Amino acid sequence: MKIVQINAVYNIGSTGRTTAEMHEALQKAGHESFVVYSQTNVNGVENTYHMGSPLDIKIHGFLSRLSGQQGYFSVGSTRKLLKLLDHIKPDVVHLRNLHGNYVNLPMLLKYLAKKDIATVITLHDFWFITGKCVHYITEKCDKWQSQCDNCPNINNGNPSWFFDRTKKMHKDKKELFGNIPRLAIIGVSKWVTDEAKKSPISKNAVTQGIYNWIDFNKFYPRDVETLKTEKGLNDKFTILGVASGWVARKGLDSFISLAKQKKDYNFILVGNMPTNVSLPENMTAVGSLSSVDALAEYYSLADVFVTFSTAETFGKVSAEAMACGTPVVCHNQTACPEIL
Repeated sequence: MKIVQINAVYNIGSTGRTTAEMHEALQKAGHESFVVYSQTNVNGVENTYHMGSPLDIKIHGFLSRLSGQQGYFSVGSTRKLLKLLDHIKPDVVHLRNLHGNYVNLPMLLKYLAKKDIATVITLHDFWFITGKCVHYITEKCDKWQSQCDNCPNINNGNPSWFFDRTKKMHKDKKELFGNIPRLAIIGVSKWVTDEAKKSPISKNAVTQGIYNWIDFNKFYPRDVETLKTEKGLNDKFTILGVASGWVARKGLDSFISLAKQKKDYNFILVGNMPTNVSLPENMTAVGSLSSVDALAEYYSLADVFVTFSTAETFGKVSAEAMACGTPVVCHNQTACPEIL
Protein backbone atom coordinates (compact mmCIF):
# COMPACT_ATOMS: atom_id res chain seq x y z
CA MET A 1 0.00 0.00 0.00
CA LYS A 2 0.88 3.65 -0.38
CA ILE A 3 0.46 5.42 2.96
CA VAL A 4 0.94 9.14 3.65
CA GLN A 5 1.24 10.50 7.17
CA ILE A 6 0.72 14.23 7.77
CA ASN A 7 1.99 15.66 11.05
CA ALA A 8 3.20 19.02 12.28
CA VAL A 9 6.57 17.58 13.29
CA TYR A 10 8.85 14.72 12.28
CA ASN A 11 11.15 13.13 14.88
CA ILE A 12 10.40 15.96 17.36
CA GLY A 13 8.44 15.30 20.55
CA SER A 14 6.24 12.28 21.13
CA THR A 15 4.03 12.65 18.04
CA GLY A 16 7.06 13.38 15.85
CA ARG A 17 8.88 10.29 17.08
CA THR A 18 5.73 8.17 16.68
CA THR A 19 5.40 9.42 13.10
CA ALA A 20 9.05 8.63 12.34
CA GLU A 21 8.84 5.19 13.94
CA MET A 22 5.73 4.29 11.95
CA HIS A 23 7.38 5.53 8.74
CA GLU A 24 10.32 3.18 9.36
CA ALA A 25 8.07 0.27 10.35
CA LEU A 26 5.85 0.62 7.27
CA GLN A 27 8.88 0.64 4.99
CA LYS A 28 10.27 -2.47 6.68
CA ALA A 29 6.89 -4.15 6.18
CA GLY A 30 7.14 -3.52 2.43
CA HIS A 31 4.72 -0.59 2.13
CA GLU A 32 5.39 2.66 0.29
CA SER A 33 5.44 5.14 3.14
CA PHE A 34 5.52 8.94 2.87
CA VAL A 35 5.50 11.71 5.48
CA VAL A 36 4.57 15.38 5.14
CA TYR A 37 5.63 17.66 8.01
CA SER A 38 6.23 21.34 8.80
CA GLN A 39 9.18 21.02 11.22
CA THR A 40 11.93 18.46 11.82
CA ASN A 41 15.37 18.04 13.38
CA VAL A 42 16.62 15.62 10.71
CA ASN A 43 16.99 16.08 6.98
CA GLY A 44 17.27 13.86 3.94
CA VAL A 45 15.02 11.04 5.21
CA GLU A 46 13.62 9.04 2.29
CA ASN A 47 10.08 9.96 1.20
CA THR A 48 9.65 12.81 3.69
CA TYR A 49 8.47 16.20 2.48
CA HIS A 50 8.62 19.60 4.16
CA MET A 51 5.48 21.72 3.98
CA GLY A 52 5.27 25.48 4.36
CA SER A 53 7.88 27.89 5.70
CA PRO A 54 8.55 29.58 9.05
CA LEU A 55 7.06 32.78 7.61
CA ASP A 56 3.93 30.96 6.42
CA ILE A 57 3.46 29.42 9.89
CA LYS A 58 3.80 32.86 11.52
CA ILE A 59 1.31 34.41 9.09
CA HIS A 60 -1.12 31.52 9.62
CA GLY A 61 -0.76 31.86 13.41
CA PHE A 62 -1.34 35.63 13.26
CA LEU A 63 -4.41 35.33 11.02
CA SER A 64 -5.74 32.54 13.21
CA ARG A 65 -5.50 34.68 16.33
CA LEU A 66 -6.95 37.68 14.49
CA SER A 67 -9.91 35.87 12.91
CA GLY A 68 -10.53 33.24 15.58
CA GLN A 69 -10.25 30.47 12.95
CA GLN A 70 -7.41 27.94 13.01
CA GLY A 71 -6.66 25.75 10.02
CA TYR A 72 -8.22 28.05 7.41
CA PHE A 73 -5.07 29.62 5.95
CA SER A 74 -1.80 28.33 4.32
CA VAL A 75 -3.61 28.08 0.99
CA GLY A 76 -0.45 28.07 -1.15
CA SER A 77 1.36 25.36 0.82
CA THR A 78 -1.82 23.25 0.95
CA ARG A 79 -2.14 23.46 -2.85
CA LYS A 80 1.39 22.05 -3.08
CA LEU A 81 0.41 19.29 -0.65
CA LEU A 82 -2.59 18.32 -2.79
CA LYS A 83 -0.36 18.23 -5.91
CA LEU A 84 1.99 15.91 -4.02
CA LEU A 85 -0.94 13.65 -3.10
CA ASP A 86 -2.02 13.66 -6.76
CA HIS A 87 1.47 12.46 -7.66
CA ILE A 88 1.70 9.78 -4.94
CA LYS A 89 -1.91 8.55 -5.31
CA PRO A 90 -2.05 7.17 -1.74
CA ASP A 91 -4.28 4.31 -0.64
CA VAL A 92 -4.43 5.72 2.89
CA VAL A 93 -3.83 9.19 4.34
CA HIS A 94 -3.06 9.25 8.06
CA LEU A 95 -3.75 12.60 9.77
CA ARG A 96 -1.99 13.31 13.06
CA ASN A 97 -1.39 16.85 14.36
CA LEU A 98 -2.78 19.39 11.88
CA HIS A 99 -3.12 22.35 14.26
CA GLY A 100 0.43 23.61 13.85
CA ASN A 101 -0.65 26.54 11.64
CA TYR A 102 0.65 24.98 8.44
CA VAL A 103 -2.29 23.40 6.58
CA ASN A 104 -5.71 24.48 5.31
CA LEU A 105 -8.06 21.90 6.83
CA PRO A 106 -11.13 22.46 4.59
CA MET A 107 -9.02 22.21 1.42
CA LEU A 108 -7.41 18.96 2.59
CA LEU A 109 -10.59 17.28 3.84
CA LYS A 110 -12.58 18.25 0.72
CA TYR A 111 -9.81 16.71 -1.40
CA LEU A 112 -9.83 13.45 0.60
CA ALA A 113 -13.63 13.24 0.27
CA LYS A 114 -13.62 13.99 -3.46
CA LYS A 115 -10.88 11.44 -4.17
CA ASP A 116 -12.47 8.86 -1.82
CA ILE A 117 -9.15 8.21 -0.09
CA ALA A 118 -9.29 6.05 3.02
CA THR A 119 -8.53 8.46 5.88
CA VAL A 120 -7.28 7.72 9.37
CA ILE A 121 -7.14 10.35 12.09
CA THR A 122 -5.19 9.65 15.27
CA LEU A 123 -6.30 11.55 18.35
CA HIS A 124 -3.04 12.58 20.00
CA ASP A 125 -5.27 15.33 21.44
CA PHE A 126 -8.87 16.39 20.81
CA TRP A 127 -8.51 19.15 18.22
CA PHE A 128 -10.13 17.05 15.49
CA ILE A 129 -13.40 16.62 17.40
CA THR A 130 -13.75 20.05 19.04
CA GLY A 131 -14.14 23.61 17.83
CA LYS A 132 -10.55 24.46 18.76
CA CYS A 133 -9.55 22.79 22.03
CA VAL A 134 -6.71 20.31 22.22
CA HIS A 135 -7.83 19.51 25.79
CA TYR A 136 -11.08 20.35 27.58
CA ILE A 137 -10.54 18.56 30.89
CA THR A 138 -9.56 21.57 33.01
CA GLU A 139 -12.67 23.48 31.91
CA LYS A 140 -14.85 20.34 32.28
CA CYS A 141 -16.54 21.25 29.00
CA ASP A 142 -18.68 18.78 27.06
CA LYS A 143 -20.10 21.12 24.40
CA TRP A 144 -18.07 19.26 21.75
CA GLN A 145 -20.45 16.31 22.20
CA SER A 146 -23.14 18.34 20.41
CA GLN A 147 -22.11 21.85 19.31
CA CYS A 148 -19.21 24.03 20.43
CA ASP A 149 -19.94 27.69 21.19
CA ASN A 150 -18.99 30.31 23.80
CA CYS A 151 -15.75 28.42 24.35
CA PRO A 152 -14.38 28.55 27.92
CA ASN A 153 -10.96 27.66 26.52
CA ILE A 154 -10.84 30.39 23.89
CA ASN A 155 -7.59 31.98 25.10
CA ASN A 156 -5.60 28.76 25.60
CA GLY A 157 -3.53 26.83 23.08
CA ASN A 158 -3.76 28.86 19.88
CA PRO A 159 -5.66 31.85 21.37
CA SER A 160 -8.39 33.83 19.64
CA TRP A 161 -7.86 37.54 20.31
CA PHE A 162 -11.27 38.93 19.34
CA PHE A 163 -13.77 36.36 18.08
CA ASP A 164 -15.20 33.02 19.19
CA ARG A 165 -15.50 31.00 15.96
CA THR A 166 -15.71 27.63 17.68
CA LYS A 167 -19.33 27.07 16.59
CA LYS A 168 -18.40 27.52 12.92
CA MET A 169 -15.20 25.45 13.17
CA HIS A 170 -16.96 22.60 14.96
CA LYS A 171 -19.82 22.67 12.43
CA ASP A 172 -17.31 22.66 9.57
CA LYS A 173 -15.42 19.69 11.02
CA LYS A 174 -18.62 17.67 11.43
CA GLU A 175 -19.55 18.37 7.80
CA LEU A 176 -16.07 17.92 6.32
CA PHE A 177 -15.27 14.68 8.12
CA GLY A 178 -18.82 13.45 7.52
CA ASN A 179 -18.28 13.73 3.76
CA ILE A 180 -15.26 11.40 3.77
CA PRO A 181 -16.65 7.98 2.70
CA ARG A 182 -13.99 5.89 4.49
CA LEU A 183 -12.97 7.42 7.81
CA ALA A 184 -11.34 5.82 10.83
CA ILE A 185 -10.73 7.48 14.20
CA ILE A 186 -7.97 6.05 16.38
CA GLY A 187 -7.77 6.75 20.10
CA VAL A 188 -4.31 6.23 21.60
CA SER A 189 -5.86 4.91 24.84
CA LYS A 190 -9.14 3.39 25.92
CA TRP A 191 -10.04 6.65 27.64
CA VAL A 192 -9.55 8.67 24.44
CA THR A 193 -11.45 6.10 22.37
CA ASP A 194 -14.42 6.17 24.75
CA GLU A 195 -14.42 9.99 24.63
CA ALA A 196 -14.21 10.01 20.81
CA LYS A 197 -17.30 7.80 20.54
CA LYS A 198 -19.31 10.60 22.20
CA SER A 199 -18.49 12.97 19.33
CA PRO A 200 -20.88 13.46 16.39
CA ILE A 201 -17.79 13.36 14.16
CA SER A 202 -17.39 9.66 14.96
CA LYS A 203 -20.98 8.87 13.93
CA ASN A 204 -20.08 7.51 10.49
CA ALA A 205 -16.49 6.51 11.27
CA VAL A 206 -14.80 3.34 12.40
CA THR A 207 -13.60 4.23 15.90
CA GLN A 208 -11.20 2.05 17.85
CA GLY A 209 -8.27 2.24 20.22
CA ILE A 210 -4.67 1.47 19.32
CA TYR A 211 -2.05 2.26 21.94
CA ASN A 212 1.03 4.25 21.03
CA TRP A 213 3.97 1.92 20.77
CA ILE A 214 7.25 1.88 22.66
CA ASP A 215 10.40 0.61 20.94
CA PHE A 216 11.93 -1.80 23.47
CA ASN A 217 15.12 -1.93 21.42
CA LYS A 218 15.68 1.71 22.39
CA PHE A 219 13.92 2.04 25.73
CA TYR A 220 15.31 -0.50 28.20
CA PRO A 221 17.05 -0.31 31.62
CA ARG A 222 20.64 0.98 31.53
CA ASP A 223 23.39 0.73 34.15
CA VAL A 224 22.44 3.41 36.70
CA GLU A 225 25.79 3.76 38.51
CA THR A 226 27.69 4.20 35.26
CA LEU A 227 25.24 6.83 34.05
CA LYS A 228 25.37 8.83 37.29
CA THR A 229 29.16 8.84 37.14
CA GLU A 230 29.18 9.93 33.49
CA LYS A 231 26.75 12.78 34.18
CA GLY A 232 28.44 13.87 37.40
CA LEU A 233 25.44 13.13 39.62
CA ASN A 234 25.68 12.31 43.32
CA ASP A 235 23.89 9.43 45.04
CA LYS A 236 20.92 11.50 46.14
CA PHE A 237 17.40 10.35 45.27
CA THR A 238 16.68 11.53 41.70
CA ILE A 239 13.29 12.61 40.35
CA LEU A 240 12.85 13.05 36.60
CA GLY A 241 10.30 14.97 34.53
CA VAL A 242 10.07 15.01 30.72
CA ALA A 243 8.03 17.28 28.43
CA SER A 244 8.45 18.67 24.93
CA GLY A 245 8.03 22.13 26.44
CA TRP A 246 7.67 23.11 30.08
CA VAL A 247 4.43 25.02 30.51
CA ALA A 248 1.92 25.27 33.35
CA ARG A 249 -0.16 22.36 31.99
CA LYS A 250 2.87 20.08 32.21
CA GLY A 251 3.40 20.97 35.87
CA LEU A 252 6.50 23.17 35.89
CA ASP A 253 5.31 25.14 38.94
CA SER A 254 4.57 21.90 40.79
CA PHE A 255 8.06 20.56 40.08
CA ILE A 256 9.67 23.77 41.33
CA SER A 257 7.52 23.70 44.47
CA LEU A 258 8.42 20.05 45.14
CA ALA A 259 12.13 20.72 44.60
CA LYS A 260 12.01 23.52 47.18
CA GLN A 261 10.41 21.13 49.68
CA LYS A 262 12.78 18.23 48.96
CA LYS A 263 16.14 20.00 49.00
CA ASP A 264 17.99 16.71 49.57
CA TYR A 265 16.69 15.27 46.24
CA ASN A 266 18.04 15.75 42.72
CA PHE A 267 15.51 17.00 40.15
CA ILE A 268 16.12 16.71 36.40
CA LEU A 269 13.78 18.21 33.79
CA VAL A 270 14.15 17.23 30.12
CA GLY A 271 12.54 19.52 27.54
CA ASN A 272 12.48 23.13 26.39
CA MET A 273 12.51 25.48 29.38
CA PRO A 274 11.20 29.09 29.39
CA THR A 275 14.06 31.57 29.66
CA ASN A 276 12.41 33.65 32.38
CA VAL A 277 12.13 30.83 34.93
CA SER A 278 14.35 30.65 38.02
CA LEU A 279 15.07 27.07 39.08
CA PRO A 280 16.09 25.83 42.55
CA GLU A 281 19.73 24.81 43.06
CA ASN A 282 18.81 21.11 43.24
CA MET A 283 17.03 21.21 39.85
CA THR A 284 18.80 20.76 36.51
CA ALA A 285 17.22 21.56 33.15
CA VAL A 286 18.92 19.65 30.35
CA GLY A 287 16.84 21.05 27.48
CA SER A 288 15.41 19.14 24.56
CA LEU A 289 17.18 15.90 23.58
CA SER A 290 17.40 14.84 19.94
CA SER A 291 18.96 11.49 20.85
CA VAL A 292 16.62 8.67 21.91
CA ASP A 293 19.57 6.94 23.63
CA ALA A 294 20.24 10.04 25.74
CA LEU A 295 16.56 10.19 26.72
CA ALA A 296 16.54 6.50 27.67
CA GLU A 297 19.63 7.10 29.82
CA TYR A 298 17.89 9.82 31.81
CA TYR A 299 14.84 7.59 32.26
CA SER A 300 17.10 4.81 33.55
CA LEU A 301 19.14 6.83 36.03
CA ALA A 302 16.08 8.31 37.79
CA ASP A 303 14.72 6.71 40.95
CA VAL A 304 11.21 7.79 39.97
CA PHE A 305 9.55 9.50 37.05
CA VAL A 306 6.90 12.09 37.98
CA THR A 307 4.29 13.68 35.75
CA PHE A 308 2.01 16.44 37.04
CA SER A 309 0.04 16.60 33.80
CA THR A 310 -3.71 16.27 34.28
CA ALA A 311 -4.59 15.98 30.58
CA GLU A 312 -2.88 13.11 28.77
CA THR A 313 -4.36 11.16 25.89
CA PHE A 314 -1.68 8.48 26.37
CA GLY A 315 1.39 9.66 28.25
CA LYS A 316 4.19 8.26 26.13
CA VAL A 317 6.91 9.58 28.44
CA SER A 318 5.41 7.58 31.31
CA ALA A 319 5.38 4.40 29.23
CA GLU A 320 8.97 5.03 28.09
CA ALA A 321 10.09 5.54 31.69
CA MET A 322 8.53 2.24 32.75
CA ALA A 323 10.16 0.50 29.78
CA CYS A 324 13.48 1.71 31.22
CA GLY A 325 12.66 0.16 34.58
CA THR A 326 11.68 3.38 36.37
CA PRO A 327 8.46 3.60 38.41
CA VAL A 328 6.02 6.40 37.64
CA VAL A 329 3.90 8.70 39.80
CA CYS A 330 0.97 10.42 38.08
CA HIS A 331 -2.43 11.98 38.65
CA ASN A 332 -5.45 9.68 38.64
CA GLN A 333 -6.93 11.46 35.62
CA THR A 334 -7.47 10.97 31.89
CA ALA A 335 -5.27 8.21 30.39
CA CYS A 336 -2.51 8.43 33.03
CA PRO A 337 -3.66 5.63 35.40
CA GLU A 338 -4.64 3.44 32.45
CA ILE A 339 -1.11 3.49 31.05
CA LEU A 340 0.39 2.69 34.45
